[in-house]
Amino acid sequence: MKIDTDTSSPESQSDSRAIHLNAYTSGTMDAPRICCANSGHDGRKVLQPYQQAIAELIAPESTVLDIGCGKGALLAWLRDNKNVRGRGLEIESARVAEAVASGLSVVQGDADGELQYYPDKVFDTVVLSLTLQVMKHPRLVLEQALRIGRKAVVVIPNFGHARNRLYLLLKGQMPVTSALSYQWYETPNIHFCTIRDMTALAREIGCTVEAQRYLTEAGAARAFAGAGSLYANLFGEYGVFCLSRG
Repeated sequence: MKIDTDTSSPESQSDSRAIHLNAYTSGTMDAPRICCANSGHDGRKVLQPYQQAIAELIAPESTVLDIGCGKGALLAWLRDNKNVRGRGLEIESARVAEAVASGLSVVQGDADGELQYYPDKVFDTVVLSLTLQVMKHPRLVLEQALRIGRKAVVVIPNFGHARNRLYLLLKGQMPVTSALSYQWYETPNIHFCTIRDMTALAREIGCTVEAQRYLTEAGAARAFAGAGSLYANLFGEYGVFCLSRG
């Protein structure tokens, strides 16, 4: 049995966490650069369509924090193809270990409680890729992301897709699709939302929507605005948003 021998006060632990994250975000805790996986037959890193949509919204040679980065496929691609200086936050230790082994700067942590320790505007972009819907407090996480970064790129699975509506109407059961692939009793998703829900939340917290796109089932990204949100909400597999505030 492991016994916790840390007798420091909560205040000193918070200070220590802040110092640790300042070193992490400032680049003094870089991991060694090693060749990483997730490669195609030609040796190049391969992204999922929603990850490619994110990558298109991120400037070369910028700084990025990927919240819920998993094994770091997006961070690795951005590093290798856009010379981006990336950091990752991931809750699952096995994924953190794999990302670090691939030469990425990733730390283990829970975004619901850890983001408060990051300084203001320390990253050019904060990425929330299929992350908000698994957070306990998605609005707070989004607001923290907009505080930490100059902009936030958010991807959500669109529960408002016409297929999901028909599934509920005809079967009377929670949909299981390529974007929502879990049974209701084992899904990590705890806050289902639609593309229109996301645009409403952006307005509610005073965001500027710099770009908004939906992804078709074939993976094609389509921009939308205004009345187009109705079509996007019906036929978008995912919603992709680039947001900024202040």
